[in-house]
Amino acid sequence: MIDFAGHSGSNSTPYERFERLIELPPSAKLVFRVLEEDAPMTQKGVRNEALLPARTTRDALLKLKDGNLIEERLYLPDARKRLYAPLEVKRPDDAME
Repeated sequence: MIDFAGHSGSNSTPYERFERLIELPPSAKLVFRVLEEDAPMTQKGVRNEALLPARTTRDALLKLKDGNLIEERLYLPDARKRLYAPLEVKRPDDAME
């Protein structure tokens, strides 16, 4: 997980975010997993890694952003693009460890 400049971007806990994530469609879960592995990434980078169509990738990123599961930042080399990174997510059973 990459943290953008130390901002958590959320008032929810990692456990609450996990509960929201499990309700999302498989494409959004795949995009989230790709971001966990290699964030921050542009939409094109996510699309290439996840092997998803552009529209599906955009929809998944929107669902993740609406669910407060990812952060979006300006991509400085090209202001038309954005960088995406996941927020921390923890399974409730991880609390026992």
